[in-house]
Amino acid sequence: MFAAEVKEHLEKDIIPFWQELRDDVYGGFYGYMGHDLALHEKAVKGCILNSRILWFFSNAYLLLKEERLLEDAKHAFQFLKECCMDRENGGVYWSLAYDGKPEDTTKHTYNQAFAIYALSSYYDASGDELALELAKGLYGIIETKCKDEYGYLEAFNIRFEPEDNDKLSENGVMAEKTMNTLLHVFEAYTELYRVSGDEKVADNIRYMLGLVADKVYNASAGRQEVFFDRTWHTLIDLYSYGHDIEAAWLIDRGLEILGDASYSEKISPITRTITDNIYKRAYKNESLANEAENGVVDATRIWWVQAEAVVGFLNGYQKNPGHWEYLEAAKAIWNYIKDYQIDKRCHEWHWAVDEKRRPLEKPLVDPWKCPYHNGRMCFEVIRRMSDVT
Repeated sequence: MFAAEVKEHLEKDIIPFWQELRDDVYGGFYGYMGHDLALHEKAVKGCILNSRILWFFSNAYLLLKEERLLEDAKHAFQFLKECCMDRENGGVYWSLAYDGKPEDTTKHTYNQAFAIYALSSYYDASGDELALELAKGLYGIIETKCKDEYGYLEAFNIRFEPEDNDKLSENGVMAEKTMNTLLHVFEAYTELYRVSGDEKVADNIRYMLGLVADKVYNASAGRQEVFFDRTWHTLIDLYSYGHDIEAAWLIDRGLEILGDASYSEKISPITRTITDNIYKRAYKNESLANEAENGVVDATRIWWVQAEAVVGFLNGYQKNPGHWEYLEAAKAIWNYIKDYQIDKRCHEWHWAVDEKRRPLEKPLVDPWKCPYHNGRMCFEVIRRMSDVT
């Protein structure tokens, strides 16, 4: 029932909604739809948005094998290749004008990572060798231009000269390194390694697992820290519930793909602890709170946090089958999503709902709001539920 409902939602709601946002005049997909359902055809097109849409349609095709989905992925690939990538300086821009011209030429490591993630999946779906070549090129850029002796730096100008990391810093701090960017470089490299088998990428995955264990994970608190200076000193007391449950299953996935028993032995206890602590500390009222700063909980229910919680708890159950409460939590959050998170007008998800379960008037589509989290939740539930009784 659970997986069947999720599959129906994917096929009848999420996929058609995003197909309707395809821009057949200027390429890519439209960049903004307000809470009032008004589509802004001349809004900025975020390159992260386009990469995530490419990833989404590639994986939708791999799961469902419908040719239209591969066509939509190809459409996104053409836009990424022809418009999002800087042919002179290398790398992927932050955003484009509606007509595909560069709008914000910031080069951010986070953005390069999502392009690698998307291109790797598109290569898997299409067999297009150019996609893999482009993914490897961006991997090379991250390794040669976005790294110092302590880890991955994040924000750069068009020529990959460092600048302030305002795009990935929040909560009143300016971070040189973030858990979020490290996680998504890890995620991207996991997918690149899966499709390429490149052992150099595997070595980078091991390197990042070491950073997670030694720098990002706070063993005494049983959580990850979020914002750091250049040498991994934490800048704020912030507990990001959504990122922790997302990291738990993404790291487990990376360990599976890497297949290195010594790293699995070292890291798996961390992901188990993270999952258990999120269940005990953040899972309330059949949903997941957003975060806690200085111990003060933000109880807003964010769309992506709910999606990652479903996958994270399902993964937690599969890794620890005695924990039936994780499976029940995943199902309960899905019921919460059905009742409150999905916008009944268009069947895309509300950005957020408040403690009284009322939707906030935030956009349905913008440079950050896309089918990556909720679409991926659907893929993971469908793929994983065959293992669940």
